[in-house]
Amino acid sequence: MLSLNNTEEILAILIAVAIVLGFVFSTYKEIQSTVAEEKAKYREKKEAETKVKTLIKYLDAKTKLIDAVNDANKKRGNSEK
Repeated sequence: MLSLNNTEEILAILIAVAIVLGFVFSTYKEIQSTVAEEKAKYREKKEAETKVKTLIKYLDAKTKLIDAVNDANKKRGNSEK
């Protein structure tokens, strides 16, 4: 079996701790970036929904206006006869 002196054991433990801390840090950073990406996607989705709702309101208003113009033209056409 391999026999290590105290200095080598301490060095091996420090290297192992450094490796574990590096892994924990990289995992933490990956989680942070994933959460940031998901928040950005959620924000984009909400903005898109808001734009669609605004567009629907605009189209509804335009349809009502066109219907009103058509009704006015029909009334005007009937009264001219």
